[in-house]
Amino acid sequence: MREEQPLAANPLLTLRDLRALHAAAYGWARRCCHGDAEDAADVLQTTYLYILDGRARFSGRSSLRTWLFGVLRNIARQSLRRRLRAAAIGWRMPAESIEEGPDSCADASDARHVWRHWMRLPRRQREVLELVFYRDFTLDEVAAIIGISPGSARVHYERGKARLRRLLAQRNGEG
Repeated sequence: MREEQPLAANPLLTLRDLRALHAAAYGWARRCCHGDAEDAADVLQTTYLYILDGRARFSGRSSLRTWLFGVLRNIARQSLRRRLRAAAIGWRMPAESIEEGPDSCADASDARHVWRHWMRLPRRQREVLELVFYRDFTLDEVAAIIGISPGSARVHYERGKARLRRLLAQRNGEG
C-alpha cells in the first residue's frame, strides 16, 4: 500500500499521516501508561489496529493529532482497566514502572526538584499542562483529547500553573 493512499477503513487518513505523528503518539502513549514502554507499545499497536480495521474512525471534526491522542488515551485507559480486573481475580499483573524525571538536563538537581513538584500536581492538571506545554496542543484540543469541557480544561490549566508556581516559589524562599 502506498503511503499517500487513504486507508480503507479511514478514508481521511494515510499511512504518511500516521508515520508523521508516530514519535509524538508513542510519547503520549508512554505518558498515558505511566512511563511503561512495553505497555505504551501495546497501546500504540492496538490503536493502529483499531484505525486499520475501522473501530477508530477519524471524521475530521478535530485535527488528526488531537483525535489520535484522544484515541490513545482511551485505549490506554481500557488496557489499565483490563489489567486491574485481571489483578482483582488473581491473574498476575505486570509491575508498573515509575516514570523517571528528566535527569539529563544541565542541572539535574533542579530538574529532579521540578519533577517532584510536577508529580505533586493532581493527575488531571499534569495531563492538561503536559499536553499544552510539551505536546503543543491548545486548550480546546486538550479538552477534546481528555474528554472534558473547554472550560474545565482552562480551570485545570490555570490551577496547575498556579500550584506549580507556588510549589517552586517555596523552594526559593519566596512564599
